Amino acid sequence: MNARTRRWLRDLVEHAEAVGRLIARGKDAYDADEMLRYAAEDLLIRLGECVSRIDRDEPGFVGAHPDLELRRVKDARNVIAHGYDIVDTELLWAILAINIPEVARGVDHLIEEHPDASD
Repeated sequence: MNARTRRWLRDLVEHAEAVGRLIARGKDAYDADEMLRYAAEDLLIRLGECVSRIDRDEPGFVGAHPDLELRRVKDARNVIAHGYDIVDTELLWAILAINIPEVARGVDHLIEEHPDASD
């Protein structure tokens, strides 16, 4: 893994931590607050953008780590970014509450398994 990929993976984990703080507010708050729903969309776009940058910078990395489900994060980002008018807020909540923490744990584990000499 090159240094830029490591950076994008760390960014992904940081954005996932922000997702955790949003989810901690609860589903009722999410349902009641339009700005929380927009924030949720933005966070998923940021997560997907991290994956897009990894894809551009180190082709083959995402495919080499299918267990991380990074491709699905990027695909979800594309739906939100290009199909904003068809966003299913229930599905978005589920992705953020269930899938993103799993992705972040896997990415965190990968980073720990492959320490950078400069860390």
